[in-house]
Amino acid sequence: MRPHKKVYMTAGYNTISMGTGRKEFNPKKERPGLEHYLKEAGQATLAEIGGAGNVDEGVVGNFMASRFNKQGHLGAFLPMIDPGLRHKPSLRVEGACASGGLALISGIKSVLSGSAEVVLAMGVEVQNTVKAIYGADILAGAGWFPRRKEGHAYFFPGQFSDRAGAYYQKIGREKARQAMARWYSNAIENARLCPTAQEFENKTADLITQGLTEPTPKSFTDHLNFFDCSKVSDGASAIAIVSEEGLMRSGIALKDAVEVVAVGHAVDDITSLPDDLTRLSTIAFAASEAMKSAGITVDQLATVETHDCFSIAGVLGMEAIGLAEEGKGADFVLEGHTSRQGKIPVNTTGGLIGWGHPTGATGVHQAVTIWEQMTGRAGAAQINIPADRPYGLTVNMGGDDKTVVAIVYRKTV
Repeated sequence: MRPHKKVYMTAGYNTISMGTGRKEFNPKKERPGLEHYLKEAGQATLAEIGGAGNVDEGVVGNFMASRFNKQGHLGAFLPMIDPGLRHKPSLRVEGACASGGLALISGIKSVLSGSAEVVLAMGVEVQNTVKAIYGADILAGAGWFPRRKEGHAYFFPGQFSDRAGAYYQKIGREKARQAMARWYSNAIENARLCPTAQEFENKTADLITQGLTEPTPKSFTDHLNFFDCSKVSDGASAIAIVSEEGLMRSGIALKDAVEVVAVGHAVDDITSLPDDLTRLSTIAFAASEAMKSAGITVDQLATVETHDCFSIAGVLGMEAIGLAEEGKGADFVLEGHTSRQGKIPVNTTGGLIGWGHPTGATGVHQAVTIWEQMTGRAGAAQINIPADRPYGLTVNMGGDDKTVVAIVYRKTV
């Protein structure tokens, strides 16, 4: 989908991605809940757009608050953020780990429909409320739950372990493991440049060796180690989605916004197994649709935020997006093309493995990162956006490649 009128994003904000690795995190002490994260992120964005009076609608992306926090009805939390949001339309959307991306799509469609000039789009998840094995059971709801009893105790790590095993057979285990370790290393190095990242304080000297830790099938999965996985995270992200009128109403200069030029949204049958474990076909479809609608090729992208819930998803994502040929994603990563000094910097604040993965917030966090990069607000994580490559891409995946939101952005000035 290519918007028929100008749509922008601005005033992005991320809370800390809280969980193991952060010095503030203590599993034995009471921690902030949904209200804390929603209020922090929402108030920060409202402050940048002139207050709640400028907002027409709100939307919250969230996956499983109903089980992690025993809380539903998240759309009605927006007036808690600011009394000025009372009686304004607001809703919660869900699509597993792509819930944040769906919140962005909802806001974009509201602006395109004319029902809103300014939408407060948010994503939130608080997951450190249960032990890991129980969390795995909750997160299994992102897949077809009747399959929960088949195979892996840690359901989604198991699903992507199967993908990794198939990729080992396709290109060779050693090369695949080296590429996955390089992906992990890049993620942590980038996270160290972002103060809100869960791995910001990671001091490990030899990240490649750590990434190459052998999997332990008896206690985890056959083909992935713990460092191949994104961590359990709590946090929220917010961004304003606005029209040209909304920019003026909010007092935002064009240089402080990023333009949304195209959206790709695709789903596949949640009850079916992948046709090919080594291909992320729904990502491939959605990313292709987004770039085709934008009228660009991958060579015009300056940066990508992709859904690396596991290192193998990052490597396979390079092929699905079209940055590498099928079977060549590992080579693309090993040649340094995805590093911040490489051909196309990927996940510049750490991605899901480095920054964190508060599931419902991830898609919004990706948009905030692109907005920061395109407006020069990324601090120590800032990369160069070449004048001849003014585009960025976010790819937010729900479940095992079942719901995907891909958005193309353009630097405005």
